[in-house]
Amino acid sequence: MKFDLKKLLSNQLLIPFAAIIILCLVNLGYDIVNGASFFSIEVTTNNSGNSVFSGPLITILDYGSELAILAIGMTLVTAASGGQDISVGATIAIAGSAMLRVLCGGNTRPDALAAPIIVGFLAACIVGILCGAFNGLLVAVFRIQPMIATLILFTAGRSIAAWINNNELPIVPDPKFAYFGGFIPGVPIPTTVFIAAGCIILAALALKFTNLGLYTQAVGINESSSRLNGINPTAIKFISFMILGLCVAVAALIKVSRLSTINYSVIAKDIEMDAILAVALGGNALSGGKFNMWASIMGAYIIQFLTTTLYRFKVDSAALPAYKAIVVIILVVFSSPVVRQKMQQRSSMREAAAAKREVA
Repeated sequence: MKFDLKKLLSNQLLIPFAAIIILCLVNLGYDIVNGASFFSIEVTTNNSGNSVFSGPLITILDYGSELAILAIGMTLVTAASGGQDISVGATIAIAGSAMLRVLCGGNTRPDALAAPIIVGFLAACIVGILCGAFNGLLVAVFRIQPMIATLILFTAGRSIAAWINNNELPIVPDPKFAYFGGFIPGVPIPTTVFIAAGCIILAALALKFTNLGLYTQAVGINESSSRLNGINPTAIKFISFMILGLCVAVAALIKVSRLSTINYSVIAKDIEMDAILAVALGGNALSGGKFNMWASIMGAYIIQFLTTTLYRFKVDSAALPAYKAIVVIILVVFSSPVVRQKMQQRSSMREAAAAKREVA
């Protein structure tokens, strides 16, 4: 069977797969030189006395899963609006603070939960959706550029989160709350993996059995044409921001559950940048239009793979964003349509030259 280089170069998943291979080779080389083992998975005992899996790969699955959840919503927002939501981290703080307010009942150190965990999570979902609706209103109805519209919550969000709990740090007393960001007793795999799997399945079903994906891409490609074909661009943009708000609420549950409390200024700091980069690494155009949800999800795990690798090379946490930016810029440039087109043109020229040689 003839190898089709042009088809390979045009495949949107090429860059994500190439990034994974490169990161694996870098870590394999580090293992050979230092006698370490990046790919080994060990069974250890956590602080609760439960046997769990541990190792760099488990860390990637754990923290990459919460980023994958955000990438689902960010992909839809990017595709529909041609812009990005930079308020994701601040909205996580707001939703998480609201959840703590409901669970702790306004008490900083309660002896028992003031409401069931599901009620607290529903409160976070409502708050997240309302924040998404606010951003969607500014973008879809008032036609404000997405990055400018979401700058409002990006700036004020963490102050709002602190105001909800009077700038105090409530602690959830129920140890079961920690399961969502940790491990369920008897299950050695992080709970975040199952939560992300559930969100991915729901997203896949929504895209398969509804017109959400088709309408989102149509609005992003040409808003005027989509309107002429009976699609309401305002509603599609509004819904995409609300879906991102729901994804934010799920991420807030995981983030707050990890410590059973919240730090308003630090929680989910810069996570919106990682979510945007996940969409870009998936080969999706940040200007909107056609998207590949699976590629965005892969991009999320690649970002965490890269972060874990940099920590392994003992990169200082303060310098981490700079190193990450350099690597991501390289990957994004290689995934750009311009570079892909030039590579395809060179491939066509080589094929034409080979055909001439055969004829001669």
